[in-house]
Amino acid sequence: MMKFRILAPLLKTFFIINLVAFSAYTHAVPSFARQTGLECAACHVGAFGPQLTPHGMHFKLGGYTETDGKEGKIPVAAMLVEGFTHTNKSLTEDAQPHFGKNDNLSLQELSIFLAGRMTDHIGTFIQVTGNDFDQRFGMDNMDIRFADSKPISGKNLTYGISINNNPTIQDPFNTLSGWIFPYMASELAPGPEASPFINGALEQQVIGVSAYGFYDDHFYAELGGYKTLSRSIRNKLNVGEDGRLDGIAPYWRLTYFNDMTEQNFRVGLFGMSSRLQPEFMSGPTDNYRDIGVDAAYQYMGTKEHIFTISTSYINERRTLNNAFDGGGASHLHGTLKRFDLAGSYTYKNTYGVTAAVFDIRGNQDDTLYNNGEADSGSINGSPNSRGYILQADWTPWGKENSWGAPFANMRLGIQYTGYTKFNGAKNDYDGLGRDAKDNNTTFIFAWFAI
Repeated sequence: MMKFRILAPLLKTFFIINLVAFSAYTHAVPSFARQTGLECAACHVGAFGPQLTPHGMHFKLGGYTETDGKEGKIPVAAMLVEGFTHTNKSLTEDAQPHFGKNDNLSLQELSIFLAGRMTDHIGTFIQVTGNDFDQRFGMDNMDIRFADSKPISGKNLTYGISINNNPTIQDPFNTLSGWIFPYMASELAPGPEASPFINGALEQQVIGVSAYGFYDDHFYAELGGYKTLSRSIRNKLNVGEDGRLDGIAPYWRLTYFNDMTEQNFRVGLFGMSSRLQPEFMSGPTDNYRDIGVDAAYQYMGTKEHIFTISTSYINERRTLNNAFDGGGASHLHGTLKRFDLAGSYTYKNTYGVTAAVFDIRGNQDDTLYNNGEADSGSINGSPNSRGYILQADWTPWGKENSWGAPFANMRLGIQYTGYTKFNGAKNDYDGLGRDAKDNNTTFIFAWFAI
């Protein structure tokens, strides 16, 4: 594989050239917009990013296969995100290799997508990503779908199969971890030590297959399972190695959705059960059982004013057989709970503001959470963290009549994350004098897609 430090500047140059060269054509990932002949705002709130409209949800459920009937469209897109990260207090050590302790400018993401219709019933969303931190490209999110529909008792049933590598990434609703706000966040700022297992612990390290059905445009059900990729495959794909699942980890999802044209809402349940062998060691497993509820309401009106509010709550029960036997945890059993709530307003799919709160809490464990490292860990062995996120963004390109459509898509944003508690305490959470507010983070980003 070509070194990232050599390839990245070439791809950035290619990205900018294409952004300018193709801007003369008329009409996300932008390959979906080119495929359907629709503006990005038809499927995405704010004309850009993961937050979906009802049309976008149906497009995903239909296997990314909707088309305007015109041939010769290549299902390839690219994305580039540049970011600047400032924390209230500089870190004790460098935020990442090749970066400093604070005020870091970085290439947050450089992604290439194979995204779009392959056949009448098969579509893909495959992402390969590199950044300044790892200095290499690796497999990111993948969702390959087969989908079809048929009438049952006078009602339509859309059904399909998803092959994906990140639990919840295949979900069509923006309330689970795969697509939850913030849709873009800094990789160079400290984050809470704990979060439920379903929230990203297995991303890109597994392969999963799930079957789903969406009946009468109201009832969504999904059932699937995940298995760990082999070490050799993970090395080839340049993805992490956080252990191995013992057998299949089942995943399930139930949702009621109601689209009333100008407004829509959904409520759902979801869950996953995982048995993990840390470090690929045989023997006892650490068992995680996650069950959650989620809900969202969206007002679209005339699409000039769009309001969205979404929330989710996860209750995780765990039995740490491996960690407890090996001295990595003080308690065999424990719980971890996470609550998220976000509300956003978008004006003319151009100007957006979002406010969110989060709360993570669980039982105390002096060994599991106290790693004794500066800036991280919990001196009192508590995983409890809570805070808020505020974001304002401007999306000048990405609408049907905006400059360079459909190739030029851009969002500029500023995001502030504040902590009222971090890893169990408001003050001196790591025993070395660092307070929760010291990790408050300002993140400024420029997000491009072609």
